[in-house]
Amino acid sequence: MKKFIKFMNSNIIMNKFINSIIMLPTPLNINMWWNFGSILGMMLLIQIISGLFLSMHYCPNINYAFESMIHIMKDVNYGWIIRLIHMNGASFYFIMMYIHISRNLYYNSYKLTHVWMIGVSILFISMATAFLGYVLPWGQMSFWGATVITNLLSALPFIGQMIVEWIWGGFSINNATLNRFFSLHFLLPFIILLLVIMHLFFLHSSGSSNPLGTNSNYYKIYFYPYFLIKDLLMMLLILLFFFIIILQNPYYLGDPDNFKIANSMVTPTHIKPEWYFLFAYSILRSITNKLGGVIALFMSIMILYFMPFMMNYLNKSNKFYKLNQFMYWLFINNFILLTWLGGQLIEYPYITLNKIITTTYFLYFLFNKFLYNFWDNLLKK
Repeated sequence: MKKFIKFMNSNIIMNKFINSIIMLPTPLNINMWWNFGSILGMMLLIQIISGLFLSMHYCPNINYAFESMIHIMKDVNYGWIIRLIHMNGASFYFIMMYIHISRNLYYNSYKLTHVWMIGVSILFISMATAFLGYVLPWGQMSFWGATVITNLLSALPFIGQMIVEWIWGGFSINNATLNRFFSLHFLLPFIILLLVIMHLFFLHSSGSSNPLGTNSNYYKIYFYPYFLIKDLLMMLLILLFFFIIILQNPYYLGDPDNFKIANSMVTPTHIKPEWYFLFAYSILRSITNKLGGVIALFMSIMILYFMPFMMNYLNKSNKFYKLNQFMYWLFINNFILLTWLGGQLIEYPYITLNKIITTTYFLYFLFNKFLYNFWDNLLKK
């Protein structure tokens, strides 16, 4: 009887949860850019499920990791498509996340402080998870990418080298490193999933933002059926494009060096991370001081935490809005250029361009805050 009551209570909680999603009051005027949040949820589930299947056949040992990837691709039933889904799914996940963040920047959605803070934390942990996962195939670029990125912590005064050796589990990247990277890579997606639930909870508490930036409760409709159908349609379109990439050109976003097994005696001519880290890698390379580069690298993402406290909330005036738009698109172009520069050789003119665009990347946040204060004071007068 007690078991039946518990089961019924759990069903009641589940029904309430489903009803809270279906009956969620949603602004009528939100456009297609609001669909990318649900698409991100779909991509996260695809990554978790495909990763779970891959972990059944993967061997986290430096002597067998590379061979286990070949075994998955050649011998495991449908192993090739599961691996390609997981590999390209990471790229698609970050494409969707960058679009989602860009939309929030454009429409000033960061005024929903709790939702924004949890969202930035999801970005941080997703980047850590992707980095750990990139090391697991134990290819040449995986090994050297891990060596370079983990070595950045040695820039910290006094304790840097000790932290690096603690992460490695020795004096270089070895079997202990691969083991712990695999464990963390398996664990972190579930922490991301928990944060996503919290993200949704706070979003449903405050309600979604809208293109007008108003907090009005008028002109809202239930999430079901209109927005659910809209989300499902966008999901199908993204999945179509996703599978075209997987089945036609699956290695387009990868690195050719990862087809070679890791060799600690041979350094690749040009070490670089996956494309979704290139903007941060560019910022790191633009500063000659090692500690300064590491600080700039972390600040390029951490600055997002400060946005609800330092940025304007749109609609101050038509002129200010146009100026805000211009600066936004300048920032987006900066991000794309930094991503491109991260894949270029460290030589002239790329070094100079890197420094200029890194400066303008950070100036966007500072200059926008200055403009907001100036305009606010002008309107008060």
